[in-house]
Amino acid sequence: MKQRRLYDLAGGDETIRFSPYCWRTKLALAHKNLKFESVPWHFTDKDAIAFSKQGKVPVLADGESVIADSQEIAEYLETAYPNEASLFGDAATRALIGFMKAWTEDVLHPAIIPLVVRDIWALLDPKDQDYFRETRERFLGRKLEDFAPQRETYLAAFKKTLSPLRRTLKAQNFIAGAAPNYADHIVFGALQWARITSQAPLLDDEPEISAWMAAVLGTYGL
Repeated sequence: MKQRRLYDLAGGDETIRFSPYCWRTKLALAHKNLKFESVPWHFTDKDAIAFSKQGKVPVLADGESVIADSQEIAEYLETAYPNEASLFGDAATRALIGFMKAWTEDVLHPAIIPLVVRDIWALLDPKDQDYFRETRERFLGRKLEDFAPQRETYLAAFKKTLSPLRRTLKAQNFIAGAAPNYADHIVFGALQWARITSQAPLLDDEPEISAWMAAVLGTYGL
């Protein structure tokens, strides 16, 4: 049997796996009914994935094939395993998934970041904390601690951002309808990132979203 390894971002406690992009990939692998070994990886473990010729996870080593980036991995899985359930469906569905990816990355992720960025720093392995602080403060243009005084404002914006998802899940079980596809994986990854890393509950008062997240995990036995 082909060896399949997924390098998956971990906290100081290696059971904490929080990357939204790695969650997309884990769900995609489960959707394709593909078993894999999950390898914990830390931000400063660049040498461990040097074979992928870049420095970020997820990285999938599927036998002799090495693929980095969650979207590239999904495309690879769709091509390499055509007899398993499709991640994307037909052309029209694929186009809608592209919209969900853009919405998640351009709207949902930015709404989550100010709520969790300091909490992520706290759960990292100490060897990763300086790297995380330096790179995120440079990207955000603010110190990690500067977000806390405006938490209620950021929380209200996050809740407003969830409105279209909340409305959709009141009408149907999954974003894709009767069963999940890669659109569900993408949005789930973002909210799992928020749920795992936030020190304060972010989704406990969201029954439709919480039920959907449980159903996604249940669908794939995760």
